[in-house]
Amino acid sequence: MMRISSKTVYDVGVNQLGTLQSSLARTQQQLSTGRKNLTAADDPIASARALEVTQSQSVNTQLATNRQNAKTSLSQEEVALAATTSLLQDVKTLTVNAGDGSMTKKDRESLAIELEGRLADLLGLANTSDGVGGYQFSGYKSTTLPFTQTATGAAYQGDQGQRELLVGSTRQLPISDSGSAVFENNITGNGTFQTGADPANYGRGGSGIIAPGSVKDATLLTGHQYEINFAVVPATPGVPKVTTYTVMDLTLNQPVPPNPVPPDPIPYATGQNITFDGLQFDIKGDPADLDRFTVQPSQKQSVFTTLTDLIGALRAPGDLAAGQASLSNKLNQAHSNIDSALDNVLSIRAEVGSRLKELDYLDGAGDDTNLQYATTLVGLQDVDVVKAISLFSQQQVTLEAAQKSYKTLTGLSLFNYIG
Repeated sequence: MMRISSKTVYDVGVNQLGTLQSSLARTQQQLSTGRKNLTAADDPIASARALEVTQSQSVNTQLATNRQNAKTSLSQEEVALAATTSLLQDVKTLTVNAGDGSMTKKDRESLAIELEGRLADLLGLANTSDGVGGYQFSGYKSTTLPFTQTATGAAYQGDQGQRELLVGSTRQLPISDSGSAVFENNITGNGTFQTGADPANYGRGGSGIIAPGSVKDATLLTGHQYEINFAVVPATPGVPKVTTYTVMDLTLNQPVPPNPVPPDPIPYATGQNITFDGLQFDIKGDPADLDRFTVQPSQKQSVFTTLTDLIGALRAPGDLAAGQASLSNKLNQAHSNIDSALDNVLSIRAEVGSRLKELDYLDGAGDDTNLQYATTLVGLQDVDVVKAISLFSQQQVTLEAAQKSYKTLTGLSLFNYIG
């Protein structure tokens, strides 16, 4: 029979009590923290996975912050574009009013002064702040004032950059548009070509008014510059006045249509369509001898230049038929160019709206992703409270039983029976 010393009995009992107390303390700590794994050693795989999920959750939270910043920037741009839209619509109304033949020079001057105010307002909108110490429409050069007024309109000081922000794991979203794209990307004329009148027509007394025109056959377009030249043979007794015109291709420096000999002049009739090289337009009124009209490909023009030209047109001489014709030709050009500027702003507003809508979708997806991360972390980290409480109660009973048995065991002695 093996003898067990008293020291061994004490040591074994103390060690068992220590183990039970440690287990009870660990369970109590799990309940107090709500965490299943108190150290990485408890479950290395779950701890590593929880770290990955936590990092992904942090990135998702940062993306949500980026989306909020993007919404703020785009909302500010939308406000500026909405105000620009209203301003251009107002300018369009004033331009229509300027075409009233009953308006006097004083009336036109009043309109010009009002349009100068609109021009200043538009310049202020183009220089809108981005809310963080920079400018909304200056591209990457956010601290540079985008536009400064000049004699012919305004000069753009920014660049063509479009600032972007990471709003999704793989999505870079533009949060701004350059001032050049918003205020200078306006196609003149009807979008394909622009008609115009020689300013000298007014001095010759001509009252011809050229229409903006349209494309009759896109397959025949050349992209060339043209000039329509008028010749007038005055009336003589018994012979009425004869007005004719020829079309010159300035790009090729030859008449249209090109023939070995110059083509016969074409009789002019007011309002009759003039068609060549896929283009179609008409000229109304009474052109004078040597009057000229131009047709050139559409090009980009700043809205500030359009407004400046319109103000100049209202202040130009507009008396008699020649003055009214000169004003009408300039107003026709202004109408087309303002419509183009308005269409461009509306197009950019639509893009801004689609970006804001996309941010709403990304917010919803981000919320769902965050919920998935939280659910995953619960499974990896959170303790099962019911199971832990049951275990705690069991460990508590076990420890109490061990303490009582240890007390009884250590109380055994022969001296208790020697009397």
